[in-house]
Amino acid sequence: MSRVIVITGTSKGIGKSLAINYLSKNYIVIGCGRTKSVIDDKNYRHFELDVCDEKAVVDMIRSIKKEFGKIDILLNNAGIASMNHSITTSFQSVKNIFATNFFGTFLFTREVAKVMMKQKEGRIVNYTTVAKPLRLEGEAIYAASKAAIENFTQTVSKELAPYKITVNAIGPNPIQTDLIKAIPKKKIDDLISKQAIKRLGTLEDIINVIDFFCDEKSDFITGQIIYLGGVNN
Repeated sequence: MSRVIVITGTSKGIGKSLAINYLSKNYIVIGCGRTKSVIDDKNYRHFELDVCDEKAVVDMIRSIKKEFGKIDILLNNAGIASMNHSITTSFQSVKNIFATNFFGTFLFTREVAKVMMKQKEGRIVNYTTVAKPLRLEGEAIYAASKAAIENFTQTVSKELAPYKITVNAIGPNPIQTDLIKAIPKKKIDDLISKQAIKRLGTLEDIINVIDFFCDEKSDFITGQIIYLGGVNN
């Protein structure tokens, strides 16, 4: 049977591109998002939900297990960002960012891990950001939500290691997607200047790291965080 991969946030952007990529490699892909899917493929399933809706997440994972009997990979891709000075950031904005970025990652990790523990194998990849090690002004809350994910990743990797489940995180630099269209060019240029390799990231760069983490030969790699572009923590 093909590998079964769950990807959160597949309605648009990187998540949608990742779903299409893994479908092209004959994976069974299960995605989710707040809106309906635009992907039409016999090996794709889509759930319309909010990643921080506990009941919806539990029901989604149960449905996947019932249909396919297993989950090989989880990519906690869903995320939102907000570029604001901390003084002008509303409390509601903070709650929204943590709800999607951290609570969503927690819920999917918890529910998918239950399936993976029974099958005694699995790969989980979480998402952080270069904004965290670079301490970028205007991204305090976004980076804080990702810092929580990094610590969660490293601790959970220890908890799940006895079940042959690896948990790692990728920290992309800016990728040419809808998310950065609204950011001033000078801010992007300043960020790129802090990288060892001076360019925007690409979808291929992200896929390369995810594939490395998810490779069957990578069963000795867990609790690791890889930032793209040559950014040091």
